[in-house]
Amino acid sequence: MHPPLLTRRSFAVASLAALAACATRGESTVGGTLVRGGPIHTGVAAHPRAEAALIRNGRFVFVGALREARAAGRGAREIDLRGAAAFPGFTDAHVHLTGVGQAALLLDLVGVESIAALQTRLRDYARAHPEGPIVGRGWIETHWPEGRFPTRGDLDAIVNDRPVFLERIDGHAAAVNSTALSLAGVDASTPNPEGGRIERDAAGAVTGMLIDNAMGLVAARLPAPTPAQNREALRQAAALYAARGWAGVHNVSTTLAEEGNFQMLSDAGEMPVHASLYMEPDAVRAVFEREARSDVHSPVQVRGVKVYMDGALGSRGAALLAPYSDAASDGLLVTALDQLNQQLAQARALNYQVAAHAIGDRGNRLVLDAFRDTFAGDAEALRAARWRVEHAQIIAPEDIPRFAAMGVIASMQPSHAISDLHFAPSRLGDDRLAGAYAWASLLRSGASIAGGSDAPVEKGDPLIEFYAACYRHDLTGFAGPNWRLDEAVSREQALAMFTSGAAFASFQESQRGTIEIGKRADMSCFSADLMTCAPEEIPRARPVLTISDGRVTHEAF
Repeated sequence: MHPPLLTRRSFAVASLAALAACATRGESTVGGTLVRGGPIHTGVAAHPRAEAALIRNGRFVFVGALREARAAGRGAREIDLRGAAAFPGFTDAHVHLTGVGQAALLLDLVGVESIAALQTRLRDYARAHPEGPIVGRGWIETHWPEGRFPTRGDLDAIVNDRPVFLERIDGHAAAVNSTALSLAGVDASTPNPEGGRIERDAAGAVTGMLIDNAMGLVAARLPAPTPAQNREALRQAAALYAARGWAGVHNVSTTLAEEGNFQMLSDAGEMPVHASLYMEPDAVRAVFEREARSDVHSPVQVRGVKVYMDGALGSRGAALLAPYSDAASDGLLVTALDQLNQQLAQARALNYQVAAHAIGDRGNRLVLDAFRDTFAGDAEALRAARWRVEHAQIIAPEDIPRFAAMGVIASMQPSHAISDLHFAPSRLGDDRLAGAYAWASLLRSGASIAGGSDAPVEKGDPLIEFYAACYRHDLTGFAGPNWRLDEAVSREQALAMFTSGAAFASFQESQRGTIEIGKRADMSCFSADLMTCAPEEIPRARPVLTISDGRVTHEAF
C-alpha cells in the first residue's frame, strides 16, 4: 500500500507569486524559520544553490535569494549557518533503529582486534554484570591474527556457568559457549536448520559458531528485552540519528511491536525523524487494514515488507553462483524459494512494496527472477511497484542491467564496501569484484539507488556513508589495488542516493528529497561543504543542524 503521489511542484527562485498562492490556501505569510548564512545545496539540477530557505507549516515556502526571503519571511526566526553547508534532509534508507538503541545495552565488541581482546572484553563485562546471560555484538574476525572465528572453547575459558551469545557485526553469525549450546540442546547430532549452519570441526564436534538461521536455536532460549526497554532503545536511537544529521529513516525488518513504538513516540512528539517502515512478513497482515485507513501525511508510514534470500558475505552465508574462493561452501538460502514466492505473491496482492535482502550474486539473481515471475511478465506493473533489493552487494555483471530494465531499486549501503574491502577479495577472488558494490555501474545502466547504512551493522553516520560512496577508501585512506575505484560515484550522485534516491524508493519524491517550494522541509547541515571539501575532511565534519518536517531536531553551532 502506497500513499497517493501528489503532483510535483516546480522549483522557483524568488517566487513571491508562490507565497501568494500559499496565502490563498489559508497559510500565514509571516513567521516560520529562515535558514541562511552558508551554501544551500538544493539537489535540483536546474537551481543547485540558494542563499536562503524559508520554512512554514512544515514545508519550504521560499527558496532563493536572501533579500527576498527576508521580505517574504517577516517575523521568521533566522538560523545562521555560520558558513556551514545545508543539504536536502539525509534519509537512511536501510536501518534497524531499535537495534541501534539496543546496542548500548549489550556487550560492545566493535573494534576488538583479536580473540584474546574479545576474551578480555568478555571477562570485564562478566565481572561488571555477574548475573544472567551475556549477549554481545560487533566482532569481526577478518583482521585478527588468529585468522579464524571464535569457538565455544575460547568463550568457555572466560565464562562457563551461564550462556554467552556474541553476534558477529553483520548479525548473520554468532559465537556461543557450551552452556548456551546445552541450553538449546545443540550437540553433534543436531541437524542444520533450513537456511542455517551449525559449524563443526573435522571430527564433527560443534565449534560454537552458528550461521544465519542456526542462531535462532540459541537466541530463542535467551530472555528478550522488555517492551519498555525496546521503546526506550528506539527513542534514544532516533535522538542519536537526528544528532548525526539524519532527517528520516527506512526501518527494515520492523516487528509489530516496533511499529507500535514508532507510532507511539511519533504521537507523543518524541520521534525526531520521519520513518518509512518495512515489516517482517508475519506482521504485514496485522497492519494492512489499519494502515489502509491511516493519514498519508503521517511522519510514520508502513510502506512494505522485508524478506530474506541469503546470508552475509563475511560469515560466508551470502549465496554465490560459484563456491567461495576461500571455502568450499557457496553460501545459504535463508528462505526457501517456494516460501519466498508465497511472500512475494502476498505482497503483490496487498499492494505492499517489497524490500528483499540479497547479498551474493546467486541471491541477487534469484530475487530478480522471483520478482519477474511474481508479475508474470507484466513489466509495467513491476516498475510501478518499485520493489527493492536490499544490499545488492555482489551482482553478476550480466545481471546489473536487469535492475534498470525491471525498475528494481538497489538499496545499498556504501560503508559496507569500505568495511568489506579487507576481506571481500579473499572471499570472492578478483574476477567477482567486477560486480561488487557496483554503484557507478548500476547508475550508468539507469538504475535507481537508495543509500543507507544498515546500522547497527555499520555506525549509521551519514558522513561516513557519503565519504564511502564518493571516495571508496576506508577511513584510514586505504583502498587496495583491485578495489574497483571506478565504482565510486560523483558527489552529486552520492547526495542523491541519500536524498532524492531515498525519497523515490519510498514513493515520496513529490514530498521529499530536494529543497523546493511545496516540499516537506527536511534539511541536513554539516560544518564542511561535502560538495567541495577534500575527501578526508568529509567524515571529520560535524552535523550542526537537522530539520525534519520543518522541526529543528538538532542544533549544535
